[in-house]
Amino acid sequence: MRERTKISIRRACRLAGVSRTVLGYEPKPNAENEVLTARMVELAHERRRYGYRRLHVLLRREGVRANHKRVQRLYRLAGLTVRRRRKRERLSQPGKPTQNAYIESFNGKFRDECLNEHWFSTLAEARAIAATWRRDYNEQRPHSALGYQTPAQFAALHRSNSSDAAQPEFIV
Repeated sequence: MRERTKISIRRACRLAGVSRTVLGYEPKPNAENEVLTARMVELAHERRRYGYRRLHVLLRREGVRANHKRVQRLYRLAGLTVRRRRKRERLSQPGKPTQNAYIESFNGKFRDECLNEHWFSTLAEARAIAATWRRDYNEQRPHSALGYQTPAQFAALHRSNSSDAAQPEFIV
């Protein structure tokens, strides 16, 4: 504004509704944020299809104390994004397992996170990599539908809850 007109800084700030102290503000670098950003970038390169929410869960598992808003802000500042896939419009027909929404979702994740990431030279190598991905999917990967737990954690919790319910309590 001051470049176009010849008014004082005080008047320009008053017209813009901004405090004059904002003009001289220099953000201080935070070493903790830099370490967190570096770890997020490292995790994002390992797991390219994970957005900030899943990275936040992985960071929490590592003992990092940061809320989701901070993780999202640092994720954006680091220039990390997950490319959006275009949606296919398909009408589901009864008896067509390939048109089941659950299996289609799983197939999409398997394709994005495993098949598109590796170049297989032999069938044995493909089986080994798929088995490793399956173990990771079931034992390490947070699932949003399960409250960001792994399927193994969810199953163990379910088994412990159902075994507690199966044993009746006797009141004397």
